Amino acid sequence: MDSVIIAIAEYLLYAMAAGFALTWLLAEDRRGKVQLALAAIVGLIALLVLIKIAAVSFYDTRPFVAIAQGGDGAKSLIPHAADNGFPSDHSAAAGLMAALVLLRRRWMAGIWFALGAAALAWARVAAGVHHLLDVAVGLGVGAVAAAIGVAGMTLLVGRTRIATAGPLGRWLAADPARIVTARHRPAD
Repeated sequence: MDSVIIAIAEYLLYAMAAGFALTWLLAEDRRGKVQLALAAIVGLIALLVLIKIAAVSFYDTRPFVAIAQGGDGAKSLIPHAADNGFPSDHSAAAGLMAALVLLRRRWMAGIWFALGAAALAWARVAAGVHHLLDVAVGLGVGAVAAAIGVAGMTLLVGRTRIATAGPLGRWLAADPARIVTARHRPAD
């Protein structure tokens, strides 16, 4: 069972990132790809800021450090630095991806991402590198960052003259079926 916990705790985030890229590539049209990419970039920036604020605001000793100091804790299954465990960066990133996909109304993919985020959070606790509070706040921070990302994307794409007046705006507003280039123009 330890090998399953270790695999989920260490590698599921990479699988989720690959799944997020596939969702972006296959499940979105051109406009949706730009919107999801912008929301992800803005959300990732917000995530980094929120994690830093949370980490400065509260310090939580990792479980394997607590047991070494004679307190209640758990043996770590994963080699990890004995730094602040609050909030869980892995859970926050998984929560960001899950919430972004759900906010794009990709329900089936979003449910799988949410289940993956919950499994990752469970595995980080079971591996002894985080407390339940660390991963719960991490998931919440990821969801808040996703909401900020979607709001930021909406402001960038929908209401900013720079984004809508230039080539990006024309490209976003264009109907792919109506784009006719000189190479594809019918002969007279």
